[in-house]
Amino acid sequence: MKWTYEKAGVSLKAADDWIRIVKEAAFIAESRGVVSGIGGFSGLYDLGEGLCLAACCDGVGTKLEIAKRAGHFDGLGQDLVAMSVNDLITCGARPLFFLDYLACGKLDGKRYSPVIYGIAKACRDSGCALLGGETAEMPGTYPPDGFDLAGFAVGIVKKEEVIAGSDVQGGDLLVGLASSGLHSNGFSLVRKALLDDGLKLDLDSKLFGEDLPLFKVLLEPTRLYPKIVMEVLRKTKVKAMAHITGGGLRDNVLRVIPEGLSVSIDYGSWKRPKIYDLIAQAGVEEGEMRRVFNLGVGYVFIVEKGELPTLKEALEELNEPSFLIGEVTGP
Repeated sequence: MKWTYEKAGVSLKAADDWIRIVKEAAFIAESRGVVSGIGGFSGLYDLGEGLCLAACCDGVGTKLEIAKRAGHFDGLGQDLVAMSVNDLITCGARPLFFLDYLACGKLDGKRYSPVIYGIAKACRDSGCALLGGETAEMPGTYPPDGFDLAGFAVGIVKKEEVIAGSDVQGGDLLVGLASSGLHSNGFSLVRKALLDDGLKLDLDSKLFGEDLPLFKVLLEPTRLYPKIVMEVLRKTKVKAMAHITGGGLRDNVLRVIPEGLSVSIDYGSWKRPKIYDLIAQAGVEEGEMRRVFNLGVGYVFIVEKGELPTLKEALEELNEPSFLIGEVTGP
């Protein structure tokens, strides 16, 4: 069987339709301070005095189900923080603080303490404070072992330094940073293709080495990009940035460039993590892989050709490998 996100129960079209509904509803609460609203990686609010707040929220998705089955929760806190702060920094904002939301059927401190400590450590590593949050014990809504996570990040950026992508043009280059693997997207499809149907693998399978069971590969935490990006922005003129999440490389890059432009991506210009070979073996076709997964690239810079050496040098000083993965096409 050829597995798709749709067959796994996730409709990208329904998600797009829902975003349109949310955008319409947001007009009810429109205010003069809104600089950019729903649809980008983060929203911007004008504070006055030349400053903007940036804010966004996200979750970990059904990666939680893998963690629950494996009884392994250590990386989920970093996943939660990364999914928000990596979105936040795409406009050039520096993360200020983070808030978390944990909902569960039964509150078990021993079970969930790795999550909250992971959140705190990831906040520290992203240069922001863990300012607060909410924990909701909801028996009857969730089963005793059921839970969900959401996170909210707020940052700050000078209005004149907001990176909006408006000056991106044809011929600009796409430079990618490596992901750590799946990050926190596509897990409904992963479960169908690798575990529940498809290959029907065991989470303890040692397909990647004796000391690397499958669950560890699947649960590898999402990378945190803020410190890298903040350092790059001190030295390099970046036109736009994209966090590669649901929708894959193409769709996420298209979110940050002007209408009328497109992108040409060389999918052979970097080495994919082996987990993607396994997913393909399970019956997920290449086109679907590109629409759903990051395929090994977690973050993208867009720069003009003349800026490429400066960007490469800045990343090399950070010992951060990068890939020239394509270019912007169009006028």
